[in-house]
Amino acid sequence: MAKRAIFEDVATTERAAPTGGVIDGARRGSRGAVKRWLMLLFALILLIIPVGGMTRLTDSGLSITEWNLVTGTVPPLSEAAWESEFEKYRAIPEYQLQNRGMEMSEFKFIYWWEWGHRQLGRVIGLVFIVGFLGLLAMRKIPPGWTPRVLIVGVGIGAQGAIGWWMVSSGLTGSMLDVASYRLATHLGGAFALLSLIAWYLLSLSRTSGELISARRLAEPRLMTIATVLIGLTFAQILMGALVAGIDAGRNYIDWPLMAGGFTPPGMWELEPVWRNLFENDGTVQFFHRMLGYVLFAAIVWAFFVGKRSANRKTAVVFHGILAMAVVQMVLGIVTVMNSSPWHLAILHQFGAIVLIALTVRARHRAKYPLPQSVRT
Repeated sequence: MAKRAIFEDVATTERAAPTGGVIDGARRGSRGAVKRWLMLLFALILLIIPVGGMTRLTDSGLSITEWNLVTGTVPPLSEAAWESEFEKYRAIPEYQLQNRGMEMSEFKFIYWWEWGHRQLGRVIGLVFIVGFLGLLAMRKIPPGWTPRVLIVGVGIGAQGAIGWWMVSSGLTGSMLDVASYRLATHLGGAFALLSLIAWYLLSLSRTSGELISARRLAEPRLMTIATVLIGLTFAQILMGALVAGIDAGRNYIDWPLMAGGFTPPGMWELEPVWRNLFENDGTVQFFHRMLGYVLFAAIVWAFFVGKRSANRKTAVVFHGILAMAVVQMVLGIVTVMNSSPWHLAILHQFGAIVLIALTVRARHRAKYPLPQSVRT
């Protein structure tokens, strides 16, 4: 056999540079398409929450007494149609016990708020259906993501059903508003959808390979803490919905006391006792305040734990949560001390959106830390 030189080339065939893993190569570009679609849904839900809040604050939610999914998209177009809608409203307790003598112009004002709220809900449903079917037809949904986005669709559909369940509670008997616990369920559903979509958007902002690599550096303790913060924030949002549902924020406008005492007078006067948790304005506002203190204390604790994270990009998220919590608490105090004017109430509600979004981001960051340099 002939001897071969040490530096002799053993092959001259050129190899193509690697272009990425199999996971990230499947349906390339599909993550971006789904992300843009979910961003639109996120923006629409972000919009409908304050619109729903204004619908409640203007006592407009019971102005439309029927649920017609298709024909309800067309508002009254003639005086006869307006009179027909007004006549239906005159038959419910809110008009008979509270708004008797209302003028047509006043009815039109509350009608347009509720109609706009329902139309925005329909738009959200339509954006989901068209987007999902289009992405499915173009094979633009990444592997494993079809069940995830379907959960969003189920949630949107459920919100429509819960919305009518909520409205129907105020159409009979002696109710002047919708049932507060149904309002809380409806608002809670919107915040749950917003949080879920936020999590999906954070995941879609990075490749599957990056997420798999990042998970090896996950911080389980911070994940648990962030989960606790999400739960407490969500519970506080539900309590806020109960406050809004019975206008509890417009009474007991002193702080830190309530009517001069730590607890409000007549805190357990309703029978049976459990009704006080939903219908007694002093009791509902008291627990909203107490849960706010608990949540703030938990956020301070999370801040001191989170700032010691080895990953500075993770630690900074907990700084943001604490800063927003301070703003939100001040907003809450100012709102109640001014008897909850609509502009402060809506601003306080928007603060809740920002706070829960930050807690969701904190949990995602703890589970999938962003890369940082060794020097950092």
